[in-house]
Amino acid sequence: MSARDKYEVVIGLEVHAQLLTKTKAYSSDENIYGAVPNTKTSVISLGHPGTLPKSNTNVIEYAVKLGIAVGSDIRERNEYARKNYFYADLPKGYQITQDTTPICNGGAIQIKDKDGNPKNIKITRIHMEEDAGKSIHDLDPFNTLVDLNRAGVPLVELVSEPDIRSSEEAYQYITEVRKLVRYLDICDGNMEEGSLRCDANVSVMLKGAKEFGTKVEVKNMNSSRNVMRAIEFEIDRQIELLETGGEISHETRSFNAANNSTISMRHKEEANDYRYFPEPDLQPVIVTKEYINKVRKTLPPLPNELFLIFTKEYNLSEYDANILTDEKGIALYFNALCKYTKNYKSAANFVNGSVKSYLNEKAVHINDFAITPERLATLIAIVDDGKVSNTVATSKIFPTMLESKKTAEEIATENNWVQESDSDALGSYITQAIAKYPEKVAEYKGGKKGLIGLFMGEVMKLSKGQADPKLANQLLRSEL
Repeated sequence: MSARDKYEVVIGLEVHAQLLTKTKAYSSDENIYGAVPNTKTSVISLGHPGTLPKSNTNVIEYAVKLGIAVGSDIRERNEYARKNYFYADLPKGYQITQDTTPICNGGAIQIKDKDGNPKNIKITRIHMEEDAGKSIHDLDPFNTLVDLNRAGVPLVELVSEPDIRSSEEAYQYITEVRKLVRYLDICDGNMEEGSLRCDANVSVMLKGAKEFGTKVEVKNMNSSRNVMRAIEFEIDRQIELLETGGEISHETRSFNAANNSTISMRHKEEANDYRYFPEPDLQPVIVTKEYINKVRKTLPPLPNELFLIFTKEYNLSEYDANILTDEKGIALYFNALCKYTKNYKSAANFVNGSVKSYLNEKAVHINDFAITPERLATLIAIVDDGKVSNTVATSKIFPTMLESKKTAEEIATENNWVQESDSDALGSYITQAIAKYPEKVAEYKGGKKGLIGLFMGEVMKLSKGQADPKLANQLLRSEL
């Protein structure tokens, strides 16, 4: 038994999501990514004496949306707090956040365990806060540069219970959170740009132990894959340390993606190190049941809800449903398409194939896609009716529909792409094909069934590609 088999891994994740509001959390400064450094700041976000913050109501709405989506209890009376610490990119010397009164408690994110069964990762809390600025270390060889555009950008922090038991589960969890905030249109989920950030609390303990081991917080992971890699390294590091008689330090470590390792940053602060106290410049916010119900009505269909519809009502495979629900726009387009066709599998194939290939190739969003669900359904219909082959549908009619407003049948008829499905006409082609290769007929009857392709090729040639392949194949085999 390996050393790793002796231990159980315990992981909790803290996910920070930057919110897609037009302005910052407590000021009217523009909330925009990629602006010239230090151009989206004001005396309020810099905390100058005599200035007063004001709550951004969209931040509250977005936090409530996320709470509803994960099944949280949403707090009525929400108070703000100051979290005090010094860092170069924190201009006020404190962060406005929530301490003892997070806006959301409880709820869960559903993932799959190692056996493929549903597993709920419980949520401890979701709270509102503001972001710090950004320190830049790689532009100047001698100095750290500070950009305060990000200071004051609104965040929600989603804290999980320590229910995650592997790096794979952590990967799934962050993927589901990313998908959810995108469905809700509250965060763009771009981890590479820092708009979705994840800190992992990792500990190990002997299997069967009653108490968790000492946890280590790992930061600086800018992709779901790096979250997985950092956790894997940290698990191995902690087990090796324990196996050689060492002790785990309660510390914060940074993940180095270049060499796939974690390095110590500082010993972990306790809550009292931050000297939390009530924010004196902001009144408590009251979130009523009426307000929650009003927000609930604005929610789109969520990924799990659509996944159940696609698998239970439309009888799609979990594989197809997962691909379709990966992006909100694609999922809603497919759901709309299914109002116009009952061939759900064919619809899924078209969306996951031709549609997504075109969108990716042209860098077009599904909202700007030229073919409406209703028109795409006409293409599925003529394939189902045997009027055109699937090959003609995807290679000829689909591209033409992108440039035209006509239905698939109109396009097929105008271009003479409708298949020949008249048995008498097909019979004539088959007779000619068989007559052309009398010696091959004998070989076919002698057991060389692969020769059917030769005869089918001749039939398609005689019909100028218009023969219905399925019907022609049946008639040809019968004749032979």
